[in-house]
Amino acid sequence: MRLAVSGSSGRMGSAIIKTLLKNPELQLLTALDSSNSKYLGQKIEDCNISLTDDLDTLKEADCLIDFTRPEATMKYLSYCLKHNVNMVIGTTGFSEDELKVIEQASKTIAIMHASNTSIGVNATIKLIELASKILKSGYDVEIFEAHHSEKVDSPSGTSITMGEAIAKTWEVSLPEVATWSRHGYTGPRKKGTIGFSVMRGGDIVGDHSVYFCGQGERIEITHRSTSRENYINGAIQAALFLKNKKNGKFNMNDVLSL
Repeated sequence: MRLAVSGSSGRMGSAIIKTLLKNPELQLLTALDSSNSKYLGQKIEDCNISLTDDLDTLKEADCLIDFTRPEATMKYLSYCLKHNVNMVIGTTGFSEDELKVIEQASKTIAIMHASNTSIGVNATIKLIELASKILKSGYDVEIFEAHHSEKVDSPSGTSITMGEAIAKTWEVSLPEVATWSRHGYTGPRKKGTIGFSVMRGGDIVGDHSVYFCGQGERIEITHRSTSRENYINGAIQAALFLKNKKNGKFNMNDVLSL
């Protein structure tokens, strides 16, 4: 399977490349980077491929793995449509309009879009769904997440996905019940809401905790990432899942048969 990787000089992109080069089922076809990257033209270690901003190099690829930023993803998506290349999208922070563009594109190409490709995180979300069914009444819900200081969107896409999973169980939409920030005199907590809080600092890979706080007890469901290996393995598994798929929009539940 011939893969392309975007954001190839970034944390995730470079780590994905290192992992897929060890997989005999996969071939790195092109390593894309932004036009203003200082690494353009630099050869990848143990490989005869150099970082490039030529998006037409996608034309021979089977699938692009993209962990960049929304504006970059939209550009890559247009070229994947042009060359009929499937996509694994792990980028977060999309606007509603951008999500609609992805949805529309999936009618032409196959797209796996997830806020988190970690197998452990997706198992955690299933546990959260179960807990939210059992603890629907009499419990206040809080979601806390922590990431490295370079992360630009907040709260994380994964914490929003966790909130959406709970809201769906409650048969409401997340915007109806989400409390995104607290400052000053806020008054008592409104029942049936989901609070979000965020930490940014250092090189934290990613921590997510959901708290169900009742009278006399507190249930905590936590996932902590100590490396990006879990995200990478999930993303590569997602790319293999898309092999031979012509179109459609998928998520990690589909990849993992959850």
